[in-house]
Amino acid sequence: MTSVRTPLPRSTFLNKVPEVTLYFWLIKVLCTTVGETAADFLNVDLGFGLTGVSLVTGALLVVALVFQFRAARYVAGLYWLTVAIVSVFGTLVTDNLTDNAGLPLEASTLVFGVLLAVTFVVWYASEKTLSIHSIVTRRRETFYWLAILFTFALGTATGDLMAEVLGLGYLVTGGIVVALIAVTALAWRLGLHPVLAFWFIYVLTRPLGASLGDYLSQPSSQGGLGLGATVTSLIFVAAIVVTVVYLSATKADVVPGAVTADEPVRGGMWQTVVFLAVILVAGGVGYTLRTAALQDTSPQVPVALAPVPGAGPAQPVPVHTSPLGDLSVFRGITQDTLNLLNGGNQAGATTRVDDLEIQWDTAEARLKPKDKTEWTNVDGRIDKVLRALRSTSPDQATEKDALTALLTTLG
Repeated sequence: MTSVRTPLPRSTFLNKVPEVTLYFWLIKVLCTTVGETAADFLNVDLGFGLTGVSLVTGALLVVALVFQFRAARYVAGLYWLTVAIVSVFGTLVTDNLTDNAGLPLEASTLVFGVLLAVTFVVWYASEKTLSIHSIVTRRRETFYWLAILFTFALGTATGDLMAEVLGLGYLVTGGIVVALIAVTALAWRLGLHPVLAFWFIYVLTRPLGASLGDYLSQPSSQGGLGLGATVTSLIFVAAIVVTVVYLSATKADVVPGAVTADEPVRGGMWQTVVFLAVILVAGGVGYTLRTAALQDTSPQVPVALAPVPGAGPAQPVPVHTSPLGDLSVFRGITQDTLNLLNGGNQAGATTRVDDLEIQWDTAEARLKPKDKTEWTNVDGRIDKVLRALRSTSPDQATEKDALTALLTTLG
């Protein structure tokens, strides 16, 4: 693999991004975990709502990017603060498209994949390089952060698609992601184009971080450690701060000396085409097989024997259910929660509603394909219940209204 020297544009500055070391990937995974748990904490636990959290996070991201662009060199604290906010915002972008706009995760994955590809094409056409070792102009820095945003959104959509829609769960999804990262790293050692390897792994670290965050925050009944979103977020924020302070003091991730634009270029195009073709084919086959398996294992609509006048013995007739099938489990949990509230047991109701969220998320892969419109409707009602009961200042009238509306929706 040969390399060429691309002349650097005028008005350059020192490289604005860190050297890719073990510290880089460590903080990246920590940031993606915080992006997942912090978004859930602000949206559900504090009851800010998806739209409110998105607006606040978007404003914070604009402020962070202004300071990042004004800096003349890489500053560890500023850079990783921006990455952490992008992580939260990228997660919220996908969640808004899914929950508010009703866009399926399959479509979100394709949309962000295309947007990321277009960003890379325009970036390369303009700069003749996609190397992160030469982020030395405003234009290159703009392309860089746009790519970062789309990688987080794409990683969120892909991870949620695997974990929720395909019903693999976050631990299995995390295992698959780790295997893909390991294979890509090995391929890089054997000659895979470094830019291709870097960006592919960068996308994958998002579902990896989400899997880790969910494992730590989920209750032990679901195979997690039960730390909760708040404690998990605080742990990882503290880990990020400690690592960034260390890097700020040691300069261990600062690119030394003047930046050159030396970069291997031969083989990058054909490797990218082959690599993406393999990923798309493997992903398409896996998606098809998994969805087929989910449909095969979907339970049948329950039936009951009812007498038919003048027709002799009772005949089996379908029990009236939602388009999603039998939702009695969710009705039972909802009714239990309402009964606890009516009995003045706020703490018990808040605990019981956790079971509703867990059961609903577990059943998503089975229920959503039956009727996506109805699933989105019920999912929205459940979100309102969760926000009402998890509010820092719960109002029983609001809680009961949300639970009653959900019971009506559930039939």
